[in-house]
Amino acid sequence: MSKNYIREDIIRLAKEWDVKFIRLQFTDILGMIKNVAITVGELERALDGEIMFDGSSIEGFTRIQESDMYLRPDYNTFSIFPWHPRKSSVARLICDVFTPDGKPFNGDPRSTLKKVLAEAEEMGYKMYAGPEPEFYLFKLDEEGRPTTTPNDQGGYFDLSPVDLGINTRRDIVLALEEMGFEVEASHHEVGPGQHEIDFKYADALRTADNIVTFKFVTKAIAKEHGYHATFMPKPIYGEAGSGMHIHISLFRDGKNAFYDPDDSLGLSEVAYYFIGGILKHARAITAITNPTINSYKRLVPGYEAPVYISWSAANRSALIRVPATRGAGSRIELRNPDPSCNPYLALAVILKAGLDGIRNKIEPGPQALDNIYDMTAEERKAAGIGSLPGSIMEAVEELSKDEVIKSALGEHIYEHFVEAKRIEWEIYRTQVHKWELDQYLKMY
Repeated sequence: MSKNYIREDIIRLAKEWDVKFIRLQFTDILGMIKNVAITVGELERALDGEIMFDGSSIEGFTRIQESDMYLRPDYNTFSIFPWHPRKSSVARLICDVFTPDGKPFNGDPRSTLKKVLAEAEEMGYKMYAGPEPEFYLFKLDEEGRPTTTPNDQGGYFDLSPVDLGINTRRDIVLALEEMGFEVEASHHEVGPGQHEIDFKYADALRTADNIVTFKFVTKAIAKEHGYHATFMPKPIYGEAGSGMHIHISLFRDGKNAFYDPDDSLGLSEVAYYFIGGILKHARAITAITNPTINSYKRLVPGYEAPVYISWSAANRSALIRVPATRGAGSRIELRNPDPSCNPYLALAVILKAGLDGIRNKIEPGPQALDNIYDMTAEERKAAGIGSLPGSIMEAVEELSKDEVIKSALGEHIYEHFVEAKRIEWEIYRTQVHKWELDQYLKMY
């Protein structure tokens, strides 16, 4: 649901809804939600962008000597947390981060997406996106800590009593709708305790806002039901991983720029070039759309997650699928992103790659008509089908060589992201894991 709030609307709504606290939210480079909580007495100062925080304490934000940062709220993100009491209620505003001299902070992921969206606008395009985020519900132990025991043993589209998460999903959906979401579907997914809630597509900035909102709302409501919700890409060995397929379209002059009724597949040149751009930059993009070590335990053959760099209107083993809808609904579906990604950065690099394809008329090559998982390595090589990176560090290496995708992130975010991933990998690499103990302790 689109809003067009002005300053006076926020002040009026805060009084009508008996708001006593407001959380000024923003995200760090890794996509973690941060917030500065203020009382309603500070609301007018907040709406004028006068609330400051220490940026040096935020992951990858800035150096100590450049620590002062200001929050400028997006008025249209104002909403109430429905799971809090309605008397003395709590509201939130999503903010952009600015430097003391009034410039957008180049380490702010939301501002980074806005820059790439402005680039698209200069070319005459507006991006829309619709995500399909998946998550697991796990039981808590006696001390309230999350386990890896699923809340049920349900499967794809199962119903109650097999689906024991139906009430939790219902309350998540109701909370999201009260916050202005248009939820399209919710259902049990393939894995035990795995669930999916899809909400309506929106312009790319609002979609990124919706994804970060969805994640913290889901966690909050799950906790009220005695569960832990996790967006970890592969929490259980041998079970389906959690992805976040993203449906993407471009509009120009109010019309879908991906549609051409005269094409055999109903796709325009713009659509083909956009696909070509994503395929060209796919290996670098993966560092951002699949940013954790665990992400690459989902991106393996045999679990429906895409591994091979290809496109198709005919099968779901391709990285990019073209759904059957045409006309205003023409779109592509990028299938490798997972919900651990920072949605602002993910949409920024996807759009940047697609725009590069349009600018340079990058052809996507022939679509993959056969199930790629059934093809041999030689057959894939003959068809020109490459693979996504097999680890986060391989993906980071690809990112380091891709100047187009690096330019979308900007120097600050690129450098801090790479540094964070190298630290993460070094910690992981030097740990002794349970598998090693199980495998080697008695043997040697």
